[in-house]
Amino acid sequence: MECPYHLVDVFTSTPLEGNALAVFTDATGLDARTMQRIARELNLSETTFILPKESSEAATRVRIFTPAYEMEFAGHPTIGTVSVMRSIGFVPSDSQTIVLDENVGRVSVRVDDGEDLLWLTTPPIREIAQYPRGACATALSLEERDLIPDVPCMLLSAGNPNLFVPVLDRETVDRAWVNEPAFAQLVSDQPEPTCLFVFTPTERGAYSRMFGPEFGIVEDPATGSATGPLAKYMMQHGLASRGDGTRFISEQGVKMGRRSILHVLIHGENGADAIEIGGTVTPIGSGSIRLDPK
Repeated sequence: MECPYHLVDVFTSTPLEGNALAVFTDATGLDARTMQRIARELNLSETTFILPKESSEAATRVRIFTPAYEMEFAGHPTIGTVSVMRSIGFVPSDSQTIVLDENVGRVSVRVDDGEDLLWLTTPPIREIAQYPRGACATALSLEERDLIPDVPCMLLSAGNPNLFVPVLDRETVDRAWVNEPAFAQLVSDQPEPTCLFVFTPTERGAYSRMFGPEFGIVEDPATGSATGPLAKYMMQHGLASRGDGTRFISEQGVKMGRRSILHVLIHGENGADAIEIGGTVTPIGSGSIRLDPK
């Protein structure tokens, strides 16, 4: 059984930067266990599988896996998969809106040919919990004095829970590193795997990093599913511009040598109508995996 896939870099126009993604264009006949094993074999942040027989005219069924876990929703796999679908003719190349049926539900992606961007609409954002600032600093191998004063550390989710920790400057973001035992203890009350997102505000938006040890991801170069909640969190706590039509970027992956640019567009007061996350996609190559029956 030959399983073809396409490899792309998402949230970048530069090859070998951004967040790499493998997209299997026809996962017919693959069960969840096999998909998970393939994702572990490739060992990228995420791998996606398109399921034509489970798709409809309204939406394309897609499943997303990290090396260790199936995701409810993820940003760079959503945008990367739509880009591949357009390039291979799975959907008409002139389609302006493509809808994916992911575990979280239907996720809409808008095509902006003028800027060469694909924009996903962030699913509903939930505020889950607030955590002690000192414990959050310890989870990042930092001191509490490294955090921005008087701003709470919050756990939010748009399908994947992320604990947001605001720090003083880019240098502090760069020297942060997840203390896995401390982080595991900190979020032991959560029923779902949780990510740790550290950032600092910048003139253009945010400079950030994300650690996801519970997903089998040491560090993620670009986290689209966290960027909508990041925007909401920053606006709520005075760390970003407020109002309708706000646009900024999150720069992620720099420390690990895979610079990613995630565009953010706010619709409605503080994102009340929608928060869109946009990015470019760079094709890298294609291949196939052979699964021989035993």
